[in-house]
Amino acid sequence: MTSSTTVHSPLRLYGRSGEIAILEALLGRLRAGEGGALVLTAPPGLGRTALLRQAASRYLGGHGGPVLYASAAPTEQRLPYSGLHALLCSAPGPLPLAPDTILRTGIAPGALLALMRALGARQPLLVCVDDAHAWDPDSRAALGFAARRLGAGSRVAVLIGAADETAFAGLPALRLGPLDDDAATALLDRLTEGTADIDPVVRAELLREAAGNPRLLAGLAGRLTPGQLAGRTSLPYPLPGGESVLDAHAAHLEGLSPDAHTLLLLAAAAEEHEPDGAGSDAALLLRAGARAGLSTAHLDRVLFAPAGSAGALQRAGSRVHFSHPLLRRAVLHRAPPGRRRAVHELLAGLLGGPGPAPLPALVQRACAAPGPDAALAEQLEEAATAPRPHGERSAALARAAALSTDDTLRAARFTAAAEQARLAGDTGRARAMLARVGPHLAGGAAPYVRGMLALRDGPAADAREALLTAAELLAPHDPRRTLDALFGAAEAAWDMGDAIAYLDAMNRIPVAAADRPMAQYRAGMCAVLAGHPDRGHALLRCCLDSADRAEDAAELLRAGACALVLGEVDAACRAGARALAVVRTRGPEALLPHALEQLAYAELRSGQHARARAHALEGLHAARRTGQRNSATHLHAVLALAASVEGPAEACVAHADAALAGAGPHGLTQAAMLATWAVARADLAGGRPGEAAARLGPLVRPGPGTGHFATRMLAVPCYVEAMVLSGRADEGAAELDLAVQEFALWSARTTDPQVRAQLARCRALLAPGEEAAARYEEALAHHDRAGGDFERARTRLLQGQLLRRLRRTREARGPLRDALVAFERCSARVWAARAGGELRAAGEAVDAPGRNGPGPLAGLTPQQQRIARCVAEGATNREVAVRLSVSPRTVDHHLRNVFAALGVRSRTELARLLDRGGRARLQDRDEKNRADL
Repeated sequence: MTSSTTVHSPLRLYGRSGEIAILEALLGRLRAGEGGALVLTAPPGLGRTALLRQAASRYLGGHGGPVLYASAAPTEQRLPYSGLHALLCSAPGPLPLAPDTILRTGIAPGALLALMRALGARQPLLVCVDDAHAWDPDSRAALGFAARRLGAGSRVAVLIGAADETAFAGLPALRLGPLDDDAATALLDRLTEGTADIDPVVRAELLREAAGNPRLLAGLAGRLTPGQLAGRTSLPYPLPGGESVLDAHAAHLEGLSPDAHTLLLLAAAAEEHEPDGAGSDAALLLRAGARAGLSTAHLDRVLFAPAGSAGALQRAGSRVHFSHPLLRRAVLHRAPPGRRRAVHELLAGLLGGPGPAPLPALVQRACAAPGPDAALAEQLEEAATAPRPHGERSAALARAAALSTDDTLRAARFTAAAEQARLAGDTGRARAMLARVGPHLAGGAAPYVRGMLALRDGPAADAREALLTAAELLAPHDPRRTLDALFGAAEAAWDMGDAIAYLDAMNRIPVAAADRPMAQYRAGMCAVLAGHPDRGHALLRCCLDSADRAEDAAELLRAGACALVLGEVDAACRAGARALAVVRTRGPEALLPHALEQLAYAELRSGQHARARAHALEGLHAARRTGQRNSATHLHAVLALAASVEGPAEACVAHADAALAGAGPHGLTQAAMLATWAVARADLAGGRPGEAAARLGPLVRPGPGTGHFATRMLAVPCYVEAMVLSGRADEGAAELDLAVQEFALWSARTTDPQVRAQLARCRALLAPGEEAAARYEEALAHHDRAGGDFERARTRLLQGQLLRRLRRTREARGPLRDALVAFERCSARVWAARAGGELRAAGEAVDAPGRNGPGPLAGLTPQQQRIARCVAEGATNREVAVRLSVSPRTVDHHLRNVFAALGVRSRTELARLLDRGGRARLQDRDEKNRADL
């Protein structure tokens, strides 16, 4: 027996690095003489066969032993031992037992085990069986028996590919999942090499339709023309190319009875008028099954016992679902057209009633239509209106488009279907509908939908241009959408941080078409950005006041924006909460992430950090669910700001990194600025003012290419604090003076209650000793009127640091103690740790959070502990002196004593000592947590 068996090497496998590593480990153990078994399970098309072939190819190419490889032949499933016969026939040399003998007499499971062990005794043997679920039962049973008993020293490894592990229970199993987005995208790029660039909408539709199935993706992409791939011509509806995958799914149901097939077809057809993933109504299936002549006993057995449908149907309450989405499509695909139309007609009759047919009945009639039907398409379009959910309306409009005989009407209905899908929060379906609209038939509605999609999930500049184009095309005949397009273009410019582009879009809004609050909002925002704040604020206040009677979510969101520009943060929270309530009650689902984002940002401005974090997390989940990456980017920035107050620092950095990663490609300047500000504020809390100043400097400077025009002033107080605490106030005096002057002008125009206190705090930081003390008292008086723990605590912290620097240590303890308590009260843990450190340095005993226990620094004074930690973090003596408000000579004196007390001779040894102590405490804490659990 030789190892000359030929197995074709497959193309590169995408997204399977983890599975390949598991197979490589199995092959490595086999080469070393250790056997084993593994079952690869997956629905058709996910790459099970490709993995088996690659494993066999690599084993042969890596100087391994022989390989037995067989794939099932479904036509031989009723022939006993045909599977094992095919497997043994793949042997490259003579066997102790002739394969033909097995067909005549069969083989006992123990004999198969002995044969495998005998073959493995010569050379390590790899056995690969693909589609083992389609083998004859005798071969499956014998193979499973042998594989379970191939342990250490057997020198035989068995790889089995099957739809599921039912027939091979007890063996290790590895279930393949769909490809992730990155792997599917890379595969699509490989499949379309040599063609023009794929249109982004077409790419998204192919990836959505394939749902991570590589074989299906290859089939879909292979059936499109270059023009369709490039977006020059519309896509067919539905997409062709998935027939082989659907046939493979349908093959699993071939052994079912005719009645079971009828019920499966009814269940598949009954989902056509339901939203994606909703399943079908069990009561409707019972009525339809009875009408189709199925017995009650059969219906109960199939609907209530999964075995009755070979596991194809699963019941959850009053809903019935297919075990795999492609299985439902496979049932419809394999049914004869006449029978399928009859089932749809039956369901349409059950769903209908006296009077006009309801939308579900019309959808079923559309599914039964043998070809285009203009009258039925018109009925569907008329029925696809409120109060039906947006998702159902989208599905009905898509059916109407497919039935349309006129190209222009078809394009308009696909566009309307895309708009309803967008409102339902189904970004993928919306783009899929747009892909069916030819460029020459797009009109103004398609650019409008495309721009609104890009506003939440695409480059902001692209969204702005698409919406401006849509506004021009829609202006003659659709004033409402024209207004929405121009407001959307303005919002895109705002996200970009382009004030000129914002004004351009707002100035295009026709005053005559806008209602009074809308006109006030437009005029007020334009006046503020044009340098007329008094007139602008008066108009915005009128718009805000009129929102008391508003019941429209968009109007309430505009009112919240007015309140934020005015600085009335409490009013912004109220408007945001009302807008969120309206969206939750009436929709649309697509607006939920934006409503949560605006409310969370308003709550941040008002100091309600915990509440802001809760709303932002909910918004992030909603943004991911609805495919709105831009909204997710903004919400990550809000969460970074919340974490810069509450901690931990790692959460702040993680959210900021996510925000910056999304903001860069899509040009979201505001999100990028807020994320950077958040990290800088966390730097301040962690005692790293130099890093904070470096981050904030570019944000607060005026002019293009710096911070966002509407939010950069918010970061000025942190910038002033960072520059002063890092010892750079003198070298940056001119820039600091300019920033504070601009902040003072802005504070005179806003009603934000915290801003005047922050201005007094900035002036205190820049003032000499006694004048600074008076400025801090002024800031505290403003805080007393404004309320809010966090900002007041920051002022008290800086006041205490000033008093320490003036050698008024006993007097400093009061402000520092107040700061510590206030930070703890508002859950600002990182800031509380900083205040506690200052208080310990002032001579008051305070427990260090997370630093309880003996530790290496237990024998040092509080000031020595602070200096040791700063030095271990890499700070120079001068940086430590600035951070702790002492002189460099004092730092040097304490550091010598620290080295002597700890028995270390360098900063490096000190850092290593603290790192070991920290790890030991973490280990002790983890052990305690495990004991508590």
